[in-house]
Amino acid sequence: MASTYSITKGQAEFPQVVKKARAGEVCTITHRDEPVAFVIGKERMTALVETMEILANPAAMQAIRANAAGKLKSYRIEDLPE
Repeated sequence: MASTYSITKGQAEFPQVVKKARAGEVCTITHRDEPVAFVIGKERMTALVETMEILANPAAMQAIRANAAGKLKSYRIEDLPE
C-alpha cells in the first residue's frame, strides 16, 4: 500500500513515514501535488540495488535470456558432483 505526503505533512509525520517504509510501503513525497521523492525501507532498497546490479551484468542477462528461451539445462542439486 502506497502512502502520499506533501513535504510539509511528511516533515510533521516523519516518524510515521519511516515506520511505514520499514514495513515495506513506498511513501511518496509531493510538492504541489507532483511527486518529488520517495521514502523506502532498507530491505526494499537493497533488493532494488541487487536487481539493478544483475540487470547491468551482461553475462547474467545472457543467462536469463537463455533460460527464458529454454536453452539452459537444469539439474537437481542432488545430481551435481561434489
